[in-house]
Amino acid sequence: MCGRFVQERSLTEVSELFDAEIAAEDPGPRYNVAPTDPAAVVVERPDGRRAVTVFGWGLVPPWAESPAVAARHINARSETAAVSPAFRDALQRRRCIVPADGFFEWTHEGRVRQPHFIRRQDGLPLAFAGIWSSWRPKGSSEARRTFAILTTRANASVAPLHDRMPVALGRGDWARWLDPAVAADGEILALLEPPDPAVYETFPVQRLVNDVRNDGPALIERLATPS
Repeated sequence: MCGRFVQERSLTEVSELFDAEIAAEDPGPRYNVAPTDPAAVVVERPDGRRAVTVFGWGLVPPWAESPAVAARHINARSETAAVSPAFRDALQRRRCIVPADGFFEWTHEGRVRQPHFIRRQDGLPLAFAGIWSSWRPKGSSEARRTFAILTTRANASVAPLHDRMPVALGRGDWARWLDPAVAADGEILALLEPPDPAVYETFPVQRLVNDVRNDGPALIERLATPS
């Protein structure tokens, strides 16, 4: 599962990392991206060029009667996305990458929810496998674009915290994932496996992240271990 994540880098940095054009106003650094929030995503345009833009987190299928379903569709299980009515069309034709500087999971110590931050050890961003959709309210010509993050079973680094984690794509797989001409068959589905645990580090952080109103670099500062 992924219920909160961090996008610390500017859209300019993301555009350079993913060789993408900027197609939205920069929302600024976010250290507590929560469901239904706007977040940066990388998509491939019909002309084959990449763009980094901002969509809402929580996929609203084109046939949905209300955008309220977004909160239930922040994650898509990789094992069932290809047959899920909510996700299957997006998986086939509208895949994206969600750049993230890390994400949070929680352990429970009595009644206390203790957050832990998970990131790459080398400081590079994670490239979450995402899918996106376009939804229009009845009688409106303005489209609302939203996304979901694909999840898989947890690797050895994340398993002590949760049994699920976001799918993180390797750089060599970005082009295949984004290309809408590549069908979501065995080749694409094979990418939805747990990433290498050696790449990750996890550590506890302050409980500030538990409140979605909190933001800022303090949310990802390593919590000192009591002596």
